[in-house]
Amino acid sequence: MDDELKPTSPPGRADPPDRGGSRVVERVITPQAVMEGAGVRLMRSIATPTLDYVDPFLLFDHFGSDEPTDYLAGFPWHPHRGIETVTYMLAGEVDHRDSIGNAGRIGPGDVQWMTAGGGIMHEEMPQPGPDRRMGGFQLWVNLPAELKMSRPRYQDVGAAQIPEVRRDDGALIRVVAGEVDGVRGAVREIYADPEYLDVALPAGGSFVQPVPRGHTALAYVFVGEGRFGVAGDLGYRGELDGVLLPAPRMAVFGDGDVVRVVADTSPVRFLLVSGKPLGEPIARYGPFVMNTREEIRLALRDLQDDTFVWRDDPAWERSRRTWSPGTASR
Repeated sequence: MDDELKPTSPPGRADPPDRGGSRVVERVITPQAVMEGAGVRLMRSIATPTLDYVDPFLLFDHFGSDEPTDYLAGFPWHPHRGIETVTYMLAGEVDHRDSIGNAGRIGPGDVQWMTAGGGIMHEEMPQPGPDRRMGGFQLWVNLPAELKMSRPRYQDVGAAQIPEVRRDDGALIRVVAGEVDGVRGAVREIYADPEYLDVALPAGGSFVQPVPRGHTALAYVFVGEGRFGVAGDLGYRGELDGVLLPAPRMAVFGDGDVVRVVADTSPVRFLLVSGKPLGEPIARYGPFVMNTREEIRLALRDLQDDTFVWRDDPAWERSRRTWSPGTASR
């Protein structure tokens, strides 16, 4: 399947049919194999030449292997500034510690939502499970200018704390962030108003989820296959059938009010992620994402001068911000 896909009207039909607010799949991304950290093999869908950035999402990695040499080197001590990182585990464990005294371990079904803010040093070291398997995802979410130099914080959420919604048709939804059928997710108080759902559909099942108009929406298929971007009017065939996506693939949706997914003859499991775009300029360099190149240079200087880690000092914070909404860079 092509890495870019824009559904078109079927032959003989000048205008596309009314999709009833359903979001169409505008792009299909095939993950690219990359190596990060000290030698961890990953599949990357965002932060590649094909798809650099989908506001507010900066990076999306899928890690999964039953060969320890693919992941045991891990991610030794490294910095972050200006972003949030979201790690969701499927298998194995990750030991983590940071420069502000946090340390712990996350395992299958756990989530770590880290706000790097004004600066943090940390490490993430994978550990195999009993079956040698390691698997999960990491998402980077941009922070607005007003929060890029904020106090770092963690939301570590154990698997048992993540609510699950079971529907009559057999669908199972883990609600990491956002809301499904009146059930609110475990991660809250995030600026981008994100939704992060782990959705499993049986063969013959379907899933419909409202997503605020104007928000960016993505789906990442990691088990089975399903039809994404299905419209409400199933009496018409063609474009309204959506796009059939096998694992592993990412769908980038156009605007609309709802996301619709159908599993036909096989089950499908996918992440549905959405969030409010920031609409701000971006300057990025490795683990730093700021608004201007000057702010990147300041971050690198801080790293060299051992003044990188966030401090409760308004003057220190102000001196490292060169852009704010409504003003020109200086």
